[in-house]
Amino acid sequence: ERRVMNTQNIDIAVIGGGCAGMSAALAARENGAEDIVIFERSPYLGGVLRQCIHNGFGIHRYGEDLTGTQYAKRLTDGVANTNIRAKTDTIVLDVTRDRVITTMNRSEGLIRYHVGALIFATGCRERSRGALLIPGSRPAGILCAGTAQRYMNIEGYLVGQKIVILGSGDIGLIMARQFVLEGAEVVAVAEVMPYSSGLMRNIVQCIEDFDIPMYYRTTVTRIVGKKRVEGVYLAEVNEERKPIPSTERFVECDTLVLSVGLIPENELAFDLGLKISPSTGGLIVDDTFQTVIDGIFACGNGLHVHDLVDFVSMESEVAGKNAALCINGR
Repeated sequence: ERRVMNTQNIDIAVIGGGCAGMSAALAARENGAEDIVIFERSPYLGGVLRQCIHNGFGIHRYGEDLTGTQYAKRLTDGVANTNIRAKTDTIVLDVTRDRVITTMNRSEGLIRYHVGALIFATGCRERSRGALLIPGSRPAGILCAGTAQRYMNIEGYLVGQKIVILGSGDIGLIMARQFVLEGAEVVAVAEVMPYSSGLMRNIVQCIEDFDIPMYYRTTVTRIVGKKRVEGVYLAEVNEERKPIPSTERFVECDTLVLSVGLIPENELAFDLGLKISPSTGGLIVDDTFQTVIDGIFACGNGLHVHDLVDFVSMESEVAGKNAALCINGR
């Protein structure tokens, strides 16, 4: 006998339980939406904020200097104090243009939801080694900066003793400081551009204050090592960002950390045929944060990568408010 999939109706579905998703859900609740569900694939709400033990969060949104974990707790406490439902460990498998979503988790199996309004708050992922096409072997000890942050701050592992960081994104700069504080040596930070993409405060507080060598117009040309990274070749680059062979030099290290940018995560939206901005890699929305499909909104790093989480919150609150107005016919 064929089982019929469980089907439910809800007012607002939020896909993603990080800063953007929680901020949008709370704003929707404050603006009259009753039945709101946040779907989050990991076991907890909070997203990447949970592994950010450094401060600098909340200055614009709350007027306080908080750590990422404190900022996340403000939001998770806010959600817990409402009737917003959070379904963690839940994957959203499919979204249709008429706002029907299919989800799956261990305890409930497959469920289909008919949704009044939908908010994409799917965040972003790190650009990996595969996107960089660096030649060399594939030893242990190559990881993205956010992954290193998670290993150290949530799992409790120091990822290496002698570290080279490629790229100067904010997470990489912050991790450079943390590696030093944890007793490791950061041999070099290499940046292919003539300037850093990170915030000035992170360049000063994380690199200059700790005398960590920073090399601009420099990239990794090769990775050496069989079981574990043994070193990398660094080279200066020309105006076209191509390595200059005569400048290549070997640097001994046991870990290569990549901090080379973030990519908005919009695979579910691609399947809907939603348009992506070529400049941001994120979804295209109007000034209410609605996409070209009525009742489907997007906010946070899935739109474009933000410098500060405060701005993610503020933007997502506008999206959440408009989603609530949308289902109430306004």
